[in-house]
Amino acid sequence: MKLHHQIQGTGEPLLILHGLFGSLDNWGSQAKALADDYRVISIDLRNHGRSPHDNEMSYAAMAQDLVELMDNLGIDSALVLGHSMGGKAAMQLALTAPERVSKLIVVDIAPVQYPDHHSDVFSGLQSIDLATVTSRSDAEKQLSLRVDDAMVRAFLLRNLYRTEAGQFDWRFNLQALHSGYPNISAPPTGTPYTGPCLFIKGGDSEYIQASHRDAILELFPAAGYKVVEGTGHWPHAQKPALMTRLIRNFLQG
Repeated sequence: MKLHHQIQGTGEPLLILHGLFGSLDNWGSQAKALADDYRVISIDLRNHGRSPHDNEMSYAAMAQDLVELMDNLGIDSALVLGHSMGGKAAMQLALTAPERVSKLIVVDIAPVQYPDHHSDVFSGLQSIDLATVTSRSDAEKQLSLRVDDAMVRAFLLRNLYRTEAGQFDWRFNLQALHSGYPNISAPPTGTPYTGPCLFIKGGDSEYIQASHRDAILELFPAAGYKVVEGTGHWPHAQKPALMTRLIRNFLQG
């Protein structure tokens, strides 16, 4: 699978992986800032953004996609940063191909099994009749009946686009994400990654908890830990300058 990606800057390669329902645009400000020091490769993961759609949605498949992309770009080893689902994909790459990951940053996710956090989101997305949508406000109105959080609605609707026929459609593969959701909720697996690793938690987010400490250290024994106070699950969107500084400090440390 040839993943859609964008490259900025020069120097040591840095892969940036977005979360569920996201795209490479989600990390645009950090990618631009970090491109001053690195060859930043922002990636649309499978079934997201402008990357190909496929029925399989698993971390093993996502890690293999990343290996193939690195091979195509002539990259032996890279710095890897991933958020949420992208964080698990980054972990899976490090656990199965540690020689390809020089340093690892995981943003607001742990290597654990999560309960269903997205039933309302899937229900809301599936309830939208795209054939009748004539504007984003139409889609937002329909989505608001199932998804209360305006920030979440805005995030999801960034994936709405007009086809060449003029009809609205989703960039992501909604069917594959829904059927593959049990795999997305599952933890990455493999041999412990002993390289440098940093976990960054949104201070108000519940995705990384104290009870996850043993699971993290079992698979990532060299893991460090930072908390970005006053942020939720998207610390890079809520405090972008601080996140960029944390990322750069770790990568250069």
